[in-house]
Amino acid sequence: MATLIDGKAIARALSVTTAEAVAQMVAAGHSAPGLAVVLVGNDPASEVYVGRKISQCAKVGIHSIEHRLPADTAEEDLLALIAALNADATVHGILVQLPLPAQIDAGKVLDAIDPAKDVDGFHPVNVGRLSTGTGGLVPCTPLGCMMLLDTVIDNYRGLDAVVIGKSNIVGKPVAMLLLERECTVTVTHIATQGLPDIVRKADIVVAAAGAPELVKGDWIKPGAVVIDVGITRVAQADGTTRLVGDCAAHEMAHARAVTPVPGGVGPMTIACLLSNTVQAARHA
Repeated sequence: MATLIDGKAIARALSVTTAEAVAQMVAAGHSAPGLAVVLVGNDPASEVYVGRKISQCAKVGIHSIEHRLPADTAEEDLLALIAALNADATVHGILVQLPLPAQIDAGKVLDAIDPAKDVDGFHPVNVGRLSTGTGGLVPCTPLGCMMLLDTVIDNYRGLDAVVIGKSNIVGKPVAMLLLERECTVTVTHIATQGLPDIVRKADIVVAAAGAPELVKGDWIKPGAVVIDVGITRVAQADGTTRLVGDCAAHEMAHARAVTPVPGGVGPMTIACLLSNTVQAARHA
């Protein structure tokens, strides 16, 4: 029977470590790390995510600064706010909640954030540092994936890893992190041919395609470790809905370990965001 990797418990432990680090900084005479969260518009899902982030900041002692802007905010006004936050010494991390309204170029906004305050790890400078193994702030979800893998894998060297999905937010960065551990990494995408056979060779599978229950049990090699990043709400015949991942969870008993959905990767993302904010504050 596959071991369930408890993302909630691992995230709680990381948050305890983060809170201890914040307390030590304050005890040494430093100000608490500051995280500025920028929300443009009132997208319901974004509202929920921002609320969770602010709540978790309070629990670990990080000072959160919330900027809520109307949906019709002009791009230049948002860029002016980013410039002001870059110059604010009390702000150590800047997070702009995506998606942004259509009139705003998200790439231009993310590029405007000071790389040293880019706690999401999306700035090209941090992407470049990740790709060359030279430090920088690592995107939160990929970092969380690696922390989950670390609980069941001691030595990655020579393992075959398949990453399903090539997004800049998860797929590409997690592939680079696995390469740093000396895995042999295959990144698949929507145009990949023969996906089931590619996955069947993998010791590690990271599913981040956003396709509910794409990965079937007979794709998974016995003893493989499966990290399911996907989360989609699907309708049931009785009119209810349920949350499912990119993997058919009920078919994964022969894996060595799997992450549940929900309760696997999700909790790690916010915990890693807070950890990144402390890292940014230490280097300020």
